[in-house]
Amino acid sequence: MKLIALSTLAAVAATSAIPARAGFYVNVETNGSSVGSDFQSRTTETHIGYEGDIGQLGWYLQGGPAFLGTDAADGTTELSGKIGGTVQATEKLGIYGELAVQSNETTDTVYGSKLGAKWSF
Repeated sequence: MKLIALSTLAAVAATSAIPARAGFYVNVETNGSSVGSDFQSRTTETHIGYEGDIGQLGWYLQGGPAFLGTDAADGTTELSGKIGGTVQATEKLGIYGELAVQSNETTDTVYGSKLGAKWSF
């Protein structure tokens, strides 16, 4: 619940300085993992987010429940959130990054990061 409140507060604070494109969206994403043909786990995130542009920087902030399922175990529901952005380095090269967090009722909070480049030709 704290994550959603903080995400909402950050989105509201950030929107006061946003020119150009900005708006709310819904993002539903499922990630699964297997080893060979052996299913391991699946996480389905159902996020509400806000995105915008500040000059050349495109950014987003999203959060909501994450439904986790593992092989031969009952599923659980946690909270998750992401903040990320992208910048067009050149006409054909974009750089992007994302920070993610997910609660976990039995272990420490889970953090993740993503950094990449997309070259169009």
